[in-house]
Amino acid sequence: MSVIAARWGELDAVMVESGYWPERSPWIREAMQRLPRHDFAADRLWFWDGYAYRSVDRATDPDGWADQVHAGPHDAAITQLTDGRPSSSLSAPAVVADMLDSLLVEPGHRVLELGAGTGWNAALLAHRVGPGLVTSVEVDGDLAVAARGRLARAGVKAAVEVGDGTAGWPGGAPFDRLISTFAVETVPWAWVEQTSPGGRIVTPWGRMGHVALTVAADGNAASGWFQGLAQFMPTRGTAGSLTLAQVREGMPAEHERPLGRDLAPLHHNAHLLFALRIALPTVQVITRAEHGAVTAWLHDGDSSWAALDGSKAVAHTGGPRDLAAELDRAWTQWTEAGMPDVYDFGMTVEREGRQVVWCREPSAGPYGPAAPLGAQGSLSRTSPRDGLR
Repeated sequence: MSVIAARWGELDAVMVESGYWPERSPWIREAMQRLPRHDFAADRLWFWDGYAYRSVDRATDPDGWADQVHAGPHDAAITQLTDGRPSSSLSAPAVVADMLDSLLVEPGHRVLELGAGTGWNAALLAHRVGPGLVTSVEVDGDLAVAARGRLARAGVKAAVEVGDGTAGWPGGAPFDRLISTFAVETVPWAWVEQTSPGGRIVTPWGRMGHVALTVAADGNAASGWFQGLAQFMPTRGTAGSLTLAQVREGMPAEHERPLGRDLAPLHHNAHLLFALRIALPTVQVITRAEHGAVTAWLHDGDSSWAALDGSKAVAHTGGPRDLAAELDRAWTQWTEAGMPDVYDFGMTVEREGRQVVWCREPSAGPYGPAAPLGAQGSLSRTSPRDGLR
């Protein structure tokens, strides 16, 4: 057995043991077996060694390359760097499976995929819906050409067009299903317009999770539940905010106060981080755990920062915003709401760019520090896998 086949077998076994193959969508595992991930991987991949991104080539290090392609269920394979940062990848297998399951795609559906990348996801979709029914849009012309070549070699009939995925593909509309492989902060209304009433839209949002929206019968809104947690690359060309070091440069700590919290959940609880991402959309949270204590750094990418030292139970802040206090209020709100997880949140998108993230039911209104959760309805814990969530 070849190394690449052995790595795929190991990954498949972990997916089975961990329950990552969706029960209601057995076609996904079959599609990944018939259209293996390694057939769509670039010959050169990139990985972070703790200090910098380094490359591994199929020709010179086939075993190391295979290790990157099939590293693990939650590991993406970086296929491109732009300005020293990852700009395209083969998404993690468990995430791909979860998003395809959330799409509820059926044979005969016309599908629009945004962000072709290597072409693998388009191939999996075409396996499900049939030849000639998948259109994939890729902003990078070179990636689009490479994806077309891989699809052709695999015998998959799917169109790959060059364009801005945030605009969708109006010439091919309407579509029954739309799926994005890059994260957006605001779901473009063009996506809703190009999806048929009753159709499904699945997209990463905020780089931390993905949401599944159903277009209303009148086409004037789309609404649905968040489906899972994962990190995603942003829309190509998204302006990057300042780093923590840049924000702190020349700005000493202006305030110090007792911390009053155990920071361990901030490091370990992804559901808390997701709720904080909703409540504090401009704030980035960085954590590190050493010797039983957690240290956290916050910054808004502009002019404010905070350092939370769990070992000394003290917070230092700088800049016009008191990010430590904002975090504390948002954390308290999440706790008082019964610590909702990602599956308790949903989103509604309406015309004119109005987008609302809510908790537990749409009528609760926007989730955030200005929207107390005390009267936000029942504490339903229905699984997103039930019904059409």
